[in-house]
Amino acid sequence: MKPRDPAAVEALFNAVAPRYDRLNDLLSLGLHRQWKRQLLSWLSPQSPERWLDLCCGTGDLALAFARKLRPEGSVLGLDAAAAPLSLAAERAGREPWLPVQWIQADALDTGFPDQSFDGVVMAYGLRNLADPLLGFQEMARLLKPGGRAAVLDFNRLPQGSAAAAFQRTYLRRVVVPVAAGMGLADQYAYLETSVEQFLTGEEQEREAVSAGFTAAQHRPLVGGQMGVLLLIR
Repeated sequence: MKPRDPAAVEALFNAVAPRYDRLNDLLSLGLHRQWKRQLLSWLSPQSPERWLDLCCGTGDLALAFARKLRPEGSVLGLDAAAAPLSLAAERAGREPWLPVQWIQADALDTGFPDQSFDGVVMAYGLRNLADPLLGFQEMARLLKPGGRAAVLDFNRLPQGSAAAAFQRTYLRRVVVPVAAGMGLADQYAYLETSVEQFLTGEEQEREAVSAGFTAAQHRPLVGGQMGVLLLIR
């Protein structure tokens, strides 16, 4: 798969959707849930705010936000791929009282009016966008003045560092073999390349500010293997 190719990314997530949540649990030892809880804590969504989850996948983060935004707030989960959204809607159906909706659309061109949301979040989506700067610009456009946003994703580490060597080894010897065991070797083999082409934390901060955010702070997680970019409009 070619990283940042919109059609390839959409096909990938349609293919992996039925096994995506189980793979996330296996590959992160369940820690991705803790990272998302930390993200939720840092952003502190409050009712009656309106939030947008870009590249929402199967919806676990959007649902977590919806639980915090009851009773008067709401969350909209957006993804380019239909299969993950179908699973997200199925999961939401088990908690029909949650204020969450789903839409299939392009994260770089959502079609929503300016200043539509109090907050925007994106988990493991920025790395796959055709143009991350355009992603930041769209997020900034959608936010009300003073609105908050955050991006959770892999962190690109300094070449030659021990942390980078560990990340590369983990991707090659754990992630791809585990995915292969579930029939998804080809779909997950692209990860190493996509991380190598991703922005560093400092580059993310600069891109976000140039896109219109007034404040940007990148916080490393898991010894720098992951990172959260916290933003204020």
